[in-house]
Amino acid sequence: MKKEKIILFDLDGTLIDSTEAILESFAVAFDRCGGELPNATRIKAEIGHPLENMFTSLGIENIYIEEYVTVYKEHYRKISCMKTVMLPYAEKAIALAYKEAYLGVVTTKTGTYSVELLEYMGLMKYFDVLIGREHVIHPKPNPEPIQKALLQLPEVTSGVWMIGDTCMDMHAAQAANIDGIAVLCGYGSNEKLRECSDKITQNTLEAIQFIAKK
Repeated sequence: MKKEKIILFDLDGTLIDSTEAILESFAVAFDRCGGELPNATRIKAEIGHPLENMFTSLGIENIYIEEYVTVYKEHYRKISCMKTVMLPYAEKAIALAYKEAYLGVVTTKTGTYSVELLEYMGLMKYFDVLIGREHVIHPKPNPEPIQKALLQLPEVTSGVWMIGDTCMDMHAAQAANIDGIAVLCGYGSNEKLRECSDKITQNTLEAIQFIAKK
């Protein structure tokens, strides 16, 4: 059955909560590579950015970034499925969206790990495309990840939407000329999200319910 909408989702803070796995993987990377671990609040403030940018913001010199990223990814892949949970209402939101829209994930996480995680949760079957960090040159807030996702999906007549929890998601949507909905279930505060979005919902299910009325 042909569908008339496309809905793209961010991953962390929008559909899943992998904070525990992320913080543990950062701790392992800093321990093994010899750096001083920043506090959790500082790390969480960077979630959503590409890993290399996160480590840079956390004070790691460019010549050491690759080492830190490699150690992080090796550990994260081992624990991500065990230490990641679905956010409240997310699974219901995905099932509802699937009834009327082609679905995709656009994330700054490694795409391979993201697919593994969604398959483990039994959710990958709902998605027609997943664009991760390794699939693009320019990650969000650049529109490239959204544009790449749309190239792999059918054309639709009733709207294209991006749902995410940070201004990076909203700026990417604006740059790609699609509609964006910000959600408060992740890492972006209400105050911050109001700077980049005129549509904010409490969670992803509310976002899907809003789109369903359009």
